[in-house]
Amino acid sequence: MVLSWIITLYTLWQMVEMHEMVPGKRFDRYHELGQHAFGEKLGLYIVVPQQLVVEVATNIVYMVTGGKSLKKFHDTVCPSCKNIKLTYFIMIFSSVHFVLSHLPNFNSIAGVSLAAAVMSLSYSTIAWAASVNKGVQEDVQYGYLSSSASGTIFNFLNALGSVAFAYAGHNVVLEIQATIPSTPEKPSKIAMWRGVVVAYIVVALCYFPVAFIGYWMFGNAVQDDILVSLEKPAWLIAMANMFVVIHVIGSYQVYAMPVFDMIETLLVKILKFKPTTTLRFVTRNIYVAFTMFIAITFPFFNGLLGFFGGFAFAPTTYYLPCIMWLIIYKPKRYSLSWWTNWICIVLGVLLMVLSPIGGFRTIIVQAKTYKFYS
Repeated sequence: MVLSWIITLYTLWQMVEMHEMVPGKRFDRYHELGQHAFGEKLGLYIVVPQQLVVEVATNIVYMVTGGKSLKKFHDTVCPSCKNIKLTYFIMIFSSVHFVLSHLPNFNSIAGVSLAAAVMSLSYSTIAWAASVNKGVQEDVQYGYLSSSASGTIFNFLNALGSVAFAYAGHNVVLEIQATIPSTPEKPSKIAMWRGVVVAYIVVALCYFPVAFIGYWMFGNAVQDDILVSLEKPAWLIAMANMFVVIHVIGSYQVYAMPVFDMIETLLVKILKFKPTTTLRFVTRNIYVAFTMFIAITFPFFNGLLGFFGGFAFAPTTYYLPCIMWLIIYKPKRYSLSWWTNWICIVLGVLLMVLSPIGGFRTIIVQAKTYKFYS
């Protein structure tokens, strides 16, 4: 976890630095930077599919997370109420996005994003503090969850993908930096890097205590969503789950905006549709409905994290920035920069190849006992 935090902070610094590396030009999209490094056509073919998969996968996982947190909130507040299907809670969560998705740009969701950040820190603190309050469980076990060697290896690979999924900011960092004013005297990378450092400190404060303390208290019996493992105090756990819902509402929009931009650009520039309000309304609603349907069909939180974390997040987060850095800046062979980038590339490629295997296997195992649309 610490190694991933360091590597992704380094590659995020590279993205921020490369945003304005050409005087008078700003690379406001990931694919624009890819085109500069790899060429006009190859850059598009390499970056756009990867970026699209990351953003769609993130939105699907957020749909599952939002639905599960709403269900946990309902079950905690009203334990005697009739059981309601997870499917319905995912639909309730998605209804918010049928409205928010029609906001025009990143600036208009700034308030939602700020609320999401505050909520993230809040529910994470509640999660580890409530775990400490509950104490180490009497029958806690710290051994491997699987009884077989193959199962242990697959779980390990899935866990690597889950860690990789935590670092998705690279896919929208250039779009966010594009909203910051920039002058030769005060380039945008100065303010952006400050923001990145603060964000990564918050990430560390959110992820590390929850992961380490949660495992310490519950061992290998901890749920993939630690708030599911906690029951008391009921009011606090219910509040934490609602914080999760608010967080993923804001985060969904951050990752959906670039997808909307890609879809609408394709329809208008390539397929020659007229850029009307009706086109915007229809395409955005179809996208939200699509992510909702996939989330309802495959609500396997842990398996989805592992699969998409390796398959999609590893390239755009771990090694594509390093490859572009080597191509553009051409650091001296065997220098510190050269070695650092190549180590990140090798680790990233291994992550991309191995993690989806563990994630896919986890989905298959969970699907065997899962009743679809239940």
